Amino acid sequence: MQNNVLILDFGSQYTQLIARRVRELNIFCEIKPFNKLPQDLSSYKAVILSGSPFSVRAEDAPHTDLSRIKGKKPLLGVCYGAQYLAHFNGGNVEKSNTREYGRANLSTVKESPFLKNIGSGSQVWMSHADTIKKLPENTTLLASTHDVENAAFKFNGEETYGIQFHPEVYHSTDGKQLLENFLVHISGVEQTWTPDAFVETTVSALKEKIGNDKVILGLSGGVDSTVAAVLLHKAIGKHLHCIFVNNGLLRKNEFVDVLKKYEGMGLNVRGVDASARFLDALAGESDPEKKRKIIGRVFIEVFDDEAHRVENAKWLAQGTIYPDVIESVSATGGPSATIKSHHNVGGLPDFMKLKVVEPLKMLFKDEVRRVGASMNVGDERLGRHPFPGPGLAIRILGDITPEKVNILQEVDHIFIQGLRDWGLYDKVWQAGAMLLPVNSVGVMGDERTYEKCVALRAVESTDGMTADWVNLPYEFLQKTSNDIINKVPGVNRVVYDISSKPPATIEWE
Repeated sequence: MQNNVLILDFGSQYTQLIARRVRELNIFCEIKPFNKLPQDLSSYKAVILSGSPFSVRAEDAPHTDLSRIKGKKPLLGVCYGAQYLAHFNGGNVEKSNTREYGRANLSTVKESPFLKNIGSGSQVWMSHADTIKKLPENTTLLASTHDVENAAFKFNGEETYGIQFHPEVYHSTDGKQLLENFLVHISGVEQTWTPDAFVETTVSALKEKIGNDKVILGLSGGVDSTVAAVLLHKAIGKHLHCIFVNNGLLRKNEFVDVLKKYEGMGLNVRGVDASARFLDALAGESDPEKKRKIIGRVFIEVFDDEAHRVENAKWLAQGTIYPDVIESVSATGGPSATIKSHHNVGGLPDFMKLKVVEPLKMLFKDEVRRVGASMNVGDERLGRHPFPGPGLAIRILGDITPEKVNILQEVDHIFIQGLRDWGLYDKVWQAGAMLLPVNSVGVMGDERTYEKCVALRAVESTDGMTADWVNLPYEFLQKTSNDIINKVPGVNRVVYDISSKPPATIEWE
């Protein structure tokens, strides 16, 4: 692609949101660590510098070499990126007297292509502890707010811009317009990143990459693996062999139900019941990361066994998507912390001779759904809530036992079916139940009980990178709680999770 946008990540929690906003403009972009600048920059038509939790004044501030970019390609610095451009080009950045965080309004806006259709009073979102006190000499001030004089500026004689606010968050009401001004009207990036274009280029690339080799793909019944399967089927047809593994941690009746749903799609699907194998491997383990890694290892072992059943299989396909990659590997190699590992990220062990193909690894979840719709994948399958690869193992806090799995399957079934019955399922991005490692005192039939507590969680989100809890009707929560306590032996207390991401993740482990 010759219309890429490069986003250099300095560790901001908002970096992925920049990518999302750029993609919404039908422009392809990639996130790269600030300290791993690509050797070949020819495919990038514009570069964006992200924010950062660091200060440019600190000795250990993230630093990158912009000599091949600044003045040669359109460049936009956001927050830390703007301070970086100012600080290392003769400006002055100092600690703010008060932390500048939250909504602000542009009070002065100079007419320019960069701020076209953005006027005084436009709301922006600030999030910084430092501020630019003095701009470099060769710059022009473009916008200010009541508290921030140097809110936007441009380097004279080049398409290099800095903004102290975050256009990527929804609180910046004209943020998308600003990004469009910079990328489309100033940088000349073509808006060609569409689902149909992705399917066309990906199918062509898969044909070239795989040829007549056989591919094994692990289906989960979810959106990602289903869309990956349809893409691969378009590219290689009968050479795709799909496997749906029962890891013993699926939802109630899911193994049978999912296999039935794939009937008639033309995919070559085989079900493998490895539940005992997974549960045995997990026995006695309580650490969340170790549970994830055990499940990842056993998945690999199962696929390795199945690979030997498919003569001359050369590839293992996975439904890895961009948030999986971002959350599993620190985007900066320093400032950003790894949040959690994903069972389908990180390659294969040496003993497994299959090569990995991940056709969706540059897509966010909502993009996967749009790609699926463009290939006529049914709404029921595309609308299915995300379900974690490790399944109920990371919704059972503590060690895993068949009894705990059975309890949580029943609780989850009541919750999810209730959402469907009340017409709430499609209004929720993801929902699930958690089995907590605590017992609480209760009373049933005048008798004291000391049984499990479960937490219900329902969130709304676009791509899973950020999420907010859903304000479900009290009447629904009341009925669901009663149904769970009355129908699931071993549970006597139900709570509802009202935390957002960040700071809390969607899953509890």
